[in-house]
Order: sequence, then C-alpha cells, then structure tokens
Amino acid sequence: MSCSGCSTNDGVPGGCKQNGACTLNGCDKLTVFDWLTPIGDVADKSGSSTVEVAFQNGRKEFYVNAENLELLSNELVVVEAQSGHDVGRVSCTGQMADFQMKRKGVKSDKVEQKLYRKVTKNDLKKWTDAKAKEKDYLASARKIVLKEELGMKISEVECQGDNNKAIFYFTAEKRVDFRNLIKTFRDTFKIRIEMKQLGARQDAALLGGIGECGRELCCSTWMHGFASVSTGAARYQQLSLNPQKLAGQCGKLKCCLNFELDNYMDALKDIPPKKVKLITKKGKAVFQKLDIFGRRMWYYYLGEPEKIIELTVDIVKDLVEKNKNGVFPPDLLPQ
Repeated sequence: MSCSGCSTNDGVPGGCKQNGACTLNGCDKLTVFDWLTPIGDVADKSGSSTVEVAFQNGRKEFYVNAENLELLSNELVVVEAQSGHDVGRVSCTGQMADFQMKRKGVKSDKVEQKLYRKVTKNDLKKWTDAKAKEKDYLASARKIVLKEELGMKISEVECQGDNNKAIFYFTAEKRVDFRNLIKTFRDTFKIRIEMKQLGARQDAALLGGIGECGRELCCSTWMHGFASVSTGAARYQQLSLNPQKLAGQCGKLKCCLNFELDNYMDALKDIPPKKVKLITKKGKAVFQKLDIFGRRMWYYYLGEPEKIIELTVDIVKDLVEKNKNGVFPPDLLPQ
C-alpha cells in the first residue's frame, strides 16, 4: 500500500520514498513518520507500552497499551475517555511514542488513560453514526449562536466515538459567557457538551486554504504548533512592513516569516551596522541598501545621493576598522 498523495504512475511513491511500503495512509499533520520501523530490533527493544493516538482536528493523546496489543500505524482503536470511550487512529507506538512524549514534555508515569482494544464492528458502527451527526450539530449550533447574539463563531464539532459527548470548537474576539449556551446545546442535542476556544491561527488551520505561495496552508498540513511571530522577523529579512502583505489568512503575521529567520540572523552577525557612516577624505558616506546573502552593501556620499556606490561587506568592514584607527582613505573604493 502506497500513499496516494505522493505515488507516481508506476506505483512508486515520489515523495516519502517508501517504495510501495508506506503504512502512513496519507501525508498530513496527524501523521508521524515512524523511521524506527524498518530497523526492527531497535524498535522492539524499547519495551514501551505507550501509544500515541490521533483524533479529529489534530488532537493527539497518549494511552497505555496494557494488553500489549500488536498495533500498526493508522489502525483504529478504542481508548478511554472522561465519560465512556472514544475511537482514534494510532499515530505511533513503541520508542517513537517515547520520543513524541519527550518532545511534548509528557512524563510516562503521568499517562494513565488506557487503550482498550482494536475496533469491533459494533464500535465502528457507533463511531460512524456519531460522525454522521457532526454536520447537523454544526449547522444547528451556528443558528443558536446567531439567535443568542453571543459574538462567537462555532468552527467545528467533534463527536466522541460512543456518541456520549460532543466538543464544540469556537472562536471569539472577546470573553464569552457560554454557560447558558451549554444548557441550550444539551437540551437540543441530548448529549454531553464541551466547549473549546480556538485562536485565530488554529481556526485557519481547521478551515484550510491556499496561501500566496500557491501551496496549501502549512498550519493545515504539517505544522503541529504555533510559535510567536513578531514584526522584527520581517525587519531582519528586509521586508516591507505592510500589514496586508505580511498577514496570513488568519489575520495574524504569517508563520513562514520564522522559517528562514535563523539563516538571516546568522548572516547578519558578520555585517557592519547600517547606522555607521564611512568617512573618507572626499566626505561621509551613508548606507543605502543591503544584499544579505550576496554580502554587498550600497552607500552614497552626502550631497551626492544620485551616485550609489556598491561595496562588498569585506571592504566595508575594512573601512570601518580604518576609521576607528583614525585612517581616512581618499575614496570608498580600494586604492
């Protein structure tokens, strides 16, 4: 079985290079590439009974495989929930699950929820019936919120595998008192209700879309978390501070501003400050623009702004050092 998202006409995957042995069943943000599986002996010696299980909307939790069931990636399993049970897909097991716990700061002795069994026909029927109700719940919930004028938006509904509880994901600009709304939902849907607020970035990840780059949004495909993005990231990369250009579909600064920021920061460490003026016998020259990775800087003399002089970073550093030592060359260009 190969991943339909990266296979080619001859059946050989062109993306993940699993050569027809891909067990991920898709490339999305819920997928954890188990690179230990081909090693075999290493994975078997982990002795870990912890399993990571993925649910709807990117939610993942860890469970104890007390029965030592042999589980495969993407296999449906029944797990313990706060009230009843839920159904999810195995994202990783064994040592890979240990690595995931370490990355997320979860201690193994804190994992108490149990993995009950692999799904049966009865479990699968309950789960599919519950999932079939989600669209109706979403439409009805949005009508109720609109009628109550609560200033919030219901983004998604996730029903528990045993159809005993539904999670309503919502966004709101201000604090919302939804205690009465929960009672209304409970009376309308005859089910346990849980409300979870999402940020603007999380909401955009749920909706999905196409970015300016022409590709699907990173937050709805491979990103697992959201790091803070500041306008400083745009300044270091010499981007115009235009809110319309820098904002993503969520209305916040684009996450991709952070992707190459470290490379820019490293390159800027060796470049002289822009505020430093170069002093020659001809006069003072001030900074005009910079090519960071090309390591070129442009200057012009005060009084001659139309004449732009291109210098390499090494030449500028040499001139700055000479000025510190009281040496003033006749011109900017090397003699």
